[in-house]
Amino acid sequence: MPRTAPRRRIRRTVLAACAATAAALALAAPAAQADPSEPTPRIHAPSEPTPQIYAPPASSPQEQGRHTGPEIRRFLGWFYGEHGPTDQQREKWVSDLLKAKQRQNPDHDVLLCAQNAPRNIEVGPVTVAQSAGVGWATVTAYWTDGTTSTSTAYVALDSHPIELHDVVCAE
Repeated sequence: MPRTAPRRRIRRTVLAACAATAAALALAAPAAQADPSEPTPRIHAPSEPTPQIYAPPASSPQEQGRHTGPEIRRFLGWFYGEHGPTDQQREKWVSDLLKAKQRQNPDHDVLLCAQNAPRNIEVGPVTVAQSAGVGWATVTAYWTDGTTSTSTAYVALDSHPIELHDVVCAE
């Protein structure tokens, strides 16, 4: 028998073991799969290539219930409308933090950074900071006297239902 026969048997055995391990990992529950950021332990002979097994994260940001930039932009556009939020919107889609801020400033509309209703409102592009758990956009109000004012509207990415979390008025 030639010397290469035992090596072929070993190679086939190693490849079969690799295939069995890969099949077991593919069928395992997501929690049991290796985190792609952790190094994969080497269980193969150095001369054999290591198969690359990738398991996607258990869920995407959307599946975790985090709001995306387009969702936040649609919400803010709907919330502010053309002339500002309605009483119902202020009650149902505003954080407790902002409601408390409004109670502390009864003569000033903290959502619009004003004392009256604007002629028109525009919502700018949304920035999302996943690590901070917040998304924000500039809100521009156009007034009847021809002036404009801006504020930054913040939405918590994990708020359910989606709500306006805070507003910072520009000076």
